[in-house]
Amino acid sequence: MNAPILYSFRRCPYAMRARMALAIANTPVRLREIALKDKPAEMLAASPKGTTPVLIDGDEIVGESLAVMAWALAKDDPEGWLAHDDDALIAENDGSFKHHLDRYKYSTRYEGADRKQHRDAAMAFIEKLEARLVKSAYLSGDKRTLPDIAIFPFIRQFRIADQAWFDAAPIPKVQAWLKELMAGDLFQSVMKKYLLWKDTGEEFRFPNDS
Repeated sequence: MNAPILYSFRRCPYAMRARMALAIANTPVRLREIALKDKPAEMLAASPKGTTPVLIDGDEIVGESLAVMAWALAKDDPEGWLAHDDDALIAENDGSFKHHLDRYKYSTRYEGADRKQHRDAAMAFIEKLEARLVKSAYLSGDKRTLPDIAIFPFIRQFRIADQAWFDAAPIPKVQAWLKELMAGDLFQSVMKKYLLWKDTGEEFRFPNDS
């Protein structure tokens, strides 16, 4: 298959949102699954920062997840995601919320991190999402758009850190929104497990039905 290469790590929320954009745009790539603890030299040569996703389209290297989303949706945006972009909300997710998420979920990796303090700080962002979802089914209206897809993989990570606590928290709209997006065909379709490219040399056609 003569298509762009996508280096991806299945559980990475950045890679998840990129894969969902590629899937909704039905834009074929050659997926190379990687392990973050054993990154291929070819990926690091293309993008020395060493994070996923990395998309290589000829001489063009797209090494940021939002840029991969924009690259895919520029080719085809059947649900009009780009018309409902929200740069400020996504930037807050990727900035302060992700900072607190990391120190909540992986507190032992950060010296002096107070797990509960970071959980509570992260909840301030989730409460902002709750307020939006009281007014509409999705973050930017009555249908899923770019902010929903860009943000929900990180809220999923937050929930994983303590599912019982999250599910009991007074955020019913966020809980329902997250549950629906996680159960949806789009998310399920991009979470297939692949063999590691570094071990097998095998690339996979993605999306599978492209």
